[in-house]
Amino acid sequence: MSAPHPPKVAGIDSAVPTPAHTVAPTPPASGAGPAPDTAAVPAPHTPAPGTLLQDRLAGWVSDLTTLHELTERLSRTSALDPALQELLRAGAALVGARRGLVVLEPGDGLGPRTTLGLGLGRADLGHIETVPPGALPYDTSGTAEVVHPDLFAEDGLHPRHREVAARLGYAASYAIPLASDSAGRLGAVVWLYDEPAEPHERQRHLAGLYVRYATEHLARLVEVERTRACVATITEELLPSRLPRVAGVQLAARHRTGPRGGGDWYDALPLPDAALGLCVGSVSGSGPSAVAAMGRLRASLRAYAVMEGEDPVAVLSDLELLLRLTEPARTATALFAYCEPALRKVTLAGAGHSPPLLIGERRTEFAETSVSAPLGMLACWEAPSVEIQAEAGETVLLYTDGLLHRTGDPMDRAFARLHAAAAGVPRALRRDPGAVADHVLRTVLPDGPDTGAPHGRARAGAGDDSEEDVVLLAARFD
Repeated sequence: MSAPHPPKVAGIDSAVPTPAHTVAPTPPASGAGPAPDTAAVPAPHTPAPGTLLQDRLAGWVSDLTTLHELTERLSRTSALDPALQELLRAGAALVGARRGLVVLEPGDGLGPRTTLGLGLGRADLGHIETVPPGALPYDTSGTAEVVHPDLFAEDGLHPRHREVAARLGYAASYAIPLASDSAGRLGAVVWLYDEPAEPHERQRHLAGLYVRYATEHLARLVEVERTRACVATITEELLPSRLPRVAGVQLAARHRTGPRGGGDWYDALPLPDAALGLCVGSVSGSGPSAVAAMGRLRASLRAYAVMEGEDPVAVLSDLELLLRLTEPARTATALFAYCEPALRKVTLAGAGHSPPLLIGERRTEFAETSVSAPLGMLACWEAPSVEIQAEAGETVLLYTDGLLHRTGDPMDRAFARLHAAAAGVPRALRRDPGAVADHVLRTVLPDGPDTGAPHGRARAGAGDDSEEDVVLLAARFD
């Protein structure tokens, strides 16, 4: 088999061949015989002075320009998966390959760990992972290149590797470790050739420079990913680990955390006299400080609800006073509802919060609540409470403003979209408040819910670059 012609990439051409040096013919000495007829034999071409140097300089400039463009594209990626995909695509162009994979395995063992392919499906990656670690076409623990120019002609190739290569149709590979002194060991990237081949010296040099830059960029993204995961874990731990069971009402919650971690929360707690307290809220800001403030406010609200939950206005007034005294630089929105399941009656008060939705067979409407300022914005918060009389089978849906903001629409259109989603809940799903919440999320947000986490919570950055948290708390009355 012959090596495939590498695809042409801007600035990455084959090395300029060095022309053969020639010497001009020497004129005959005086007195010698007649000069030979040179018209029939053309003199060999002699390059003009400096032409070869100009060609080499043009090649270097073209390579540097291409390398600059590729690193610029990589630097614009702000998440780990897009950065790994860009690394694979750019590297494949540099070394003249068509397929490849990148394995992320940080040497400190703290993760994240992932494997992505270019031109390889999940099943193909699974086949490669069945090759024993010492026989893989890459080495995540080393710092040297791994080159296999002709796998099937190579002595000592592991039988499993030979079998996988034949199954996937690659005959050569070229791997570069993702490692540096500052970043440590992050993994390796390998490109696969359909026929026996290997990158020439110029391609290796450019690919090495590019991967060196990519390693530093990936190290920064790995650290960001770890921070996001840590904040998301803390956020989840500060929220209810399970929802209470109260006769006469079914509960479900969905929580999606933004990439930086926000201050949205929800809660449901049993109260005296078979009552139930429901609340949702949001603290201004994002990141660890907002998460910590959210935890403090939620814990305080639980205490106020136990003491005077039958008066939602008093609960929020106490919370506003606490916020003003202990968190003077913050504001918060909150909605607290005192539910009496036996009577299907809900008494609620809101502070700068969006009105809840009533979803039933005969109506889908927003509850009429008074306009009020967020907590901590005025010298003294005050707003009247309202009562809602639910019917059997109706669901009261509480949510935070992140659900509306993530749509990207103006608020009036976002409310209209939310109302249409609630009104369109299929009849078969209305008996399950969790199914109602999932349907609303799938319809209102383009990326839908992540129902794999407890209570339908989503991991940070799950398919969404929005900074907003999203909380839904659904209560269906029997």
